[in-house]
Amino acid sequence: MFMKLYNTLTRKKEEFKPIKKDQASFYSCGPTVYNFAHIGNLRTYIFTDILKRSLEYCGYKVKHAMNITDVGHLVSDADEGDDKLEKGAKREGKSVWEIAKFYEKAFFKDTEYLNIINPDKVVRATDTVKDQIKLIEKIVKNGYTYETESALYFDVEKFKDYGKLSGQSLEEKCVCARSEVVEDKEKKCPADFALWMKRIGKHK
Repeated sequence: MFMKLYNTLTRKKEEFKPIKKDQASFYSCGPTVYNFAHIGNLRTYIFTDILKRSLEYCGYKVKHAMNITDVGHLVSDADEGDDKLEKGAKREGKSVWEIAKFYEKAFFKDTEYLNIINPDKVVRATDTVKDQIKLIEKIVKNGYTYETESALYFDVEKFKDYGKLSGQSLEEKCVCARSEVVEDKEKKCPADFALWMKRIGKHK
């Protein structure tokens, strides 16, 4: 049995062809655990669950990994935005770790109510900081970054294929970036994104 999936790169529905015979592996973005998940958030996990069940129905052995963002997620993309976990901690008078643990548990309770199959592997951001640093160092070595007083940024203009998935040109990306993104006046292009923040508001 085969299935077709929409390929964002080609803008077409195409037959799914696994790299390894009868196996399918995928990663999905998980929650930022600073508050309860709302119905809009849960839509993502319902879709992921349907995809996993569909692949299994078609005979594939599925491996699914999902991340948990338990640190370092800004309220908005603005460079001066507050960290969501810190904001949650201030709101409830708890530590960041208490907030992260409480809402991670609440998230999985919600997915259990919805009969969503748990991922085979859950990866927390705090468990992979060293790996993130190594990856960033590699990106720096390859010449795709620049540094400002506030952060280390990915220079989208140096990556020729940037924008292929969104279908936007580099010019559109730089012009159409959300207005709140342009906080660091040293940024070359509004679409450039931070790989590592030196400071967030009053924090360094």
